[in-house]
Amino acid sequence: MLRGFYTAASGMITQQRQQEALANNIANINTPGYKADQTAIRAFPEMLMQEMGSKKIPVTNNVSLPIQNPIGSLNTGVYVQETVPNFTQGDIRQTGISTDLALINGQVPDETGSIFFTVQNDAGEIRYTTNGNFTVDGAGNLVTNQGYYVLNAAGNPIQTGGMEFTVTQDGVLQTAEQNTQLGLSYVVNVNQLVKEGDNLFSGEAEAVPGMATFQIQQGALEQSNVDSLQTMTQMMESYRLFETNQRVLRAYDESMGKAVSEIGRIG
Repeated sequence: MLRGFYTAASGMITQQRQQEALANNIANINTPGYKADQTAIRAFPEMLMQEMGSKKIPVTNNVSLPIQNPIGSLNTGVYVQETVPNFTQGDIRQTGISTDLALINGQVPDETGSIFFTVQNDAGEIRYTTNGNFTVDGAGNLVTNQGYYVLNAAGNPIQTGGMEFTVTQDGVLQTAEQNTQLGLSYVVNVNQLVKEGDNLFSGEAEAVPGMATFQIQQGALEQSNVDSLQTMTQMMESYRLFETNQRVLRAYDESMGKAVSEIGRIG
C-alpha cells in the first residue's frame, strides 16, 4: 500500500513541476526571443511481479527452487527528467526602433544548430541570446536591457559613439565614423546549452560557418515562441492529472486510516 502512496505522490510532484514550467512560459509570452521550456517526463523502471508457487523445481545437492509464475508489471511512478528549451524561431514583429534587432536563422549545417547574438555579462563571461531588444547606454555602448555589453566579431563591446546607426542584413553596424560587424555565434547543438536568467544561454559556441545563412532586421524583434492556446490547454490537462493523483492519495490515506483503527478490533 505504501508503494501506492509513493506512486501517487510522484505523479503530483511531476505535475506541479509541469505547471511551474508552463506558468513560466505564459509569464514570458511577451518577452522578445524567449524560448519556451518543455518538460521531459519519464517513468521509473517497472517492477516485475511474480507468484511464488508451491511446486518446486529440483536442482542438485537436494536443493529445490520454487516455481515463479509471472503476474505482470508494476509501475512505480513518474518524474521530470529534464526541462529543455524549444529553439524554434518565433514570429518577427516590426517595432520601428533602431536599436531593436531581429536575428533570423536561415540554412545551418547542423540540424540542431542555431545562431545567437553574443553578449558579456557583469562577470565578464560570454553568453548567448536571441533577444535583440537592445539599447545604448550613457557611454555609447550597445547593451541589453540588463546592461550587458553586446559584442562585436572581435569580442569587444560595440561602441556607437552615441550616434545614430544602421545595421545591414548581414550584421554590419554602420555609423558616420565606423563599421562594426556584430558578434554572432554558432552553436552546433542547442540542446547542450544551459538556460540562465535574463534570456541568456551558456555553453560552447564557434564562429558562424560560411555555409550558414542568416538575416538581421533592424527595427524588428523576434517574439517568444510560446503558443498561448496550446500552453493553456496543457496547463488544464496537467491540473486535472494533479487532481487525479491527489484523489488516489486521499483514497490510500483513508484505507490506511481504516487499517489502523479497525483491523484487529475485538468485537
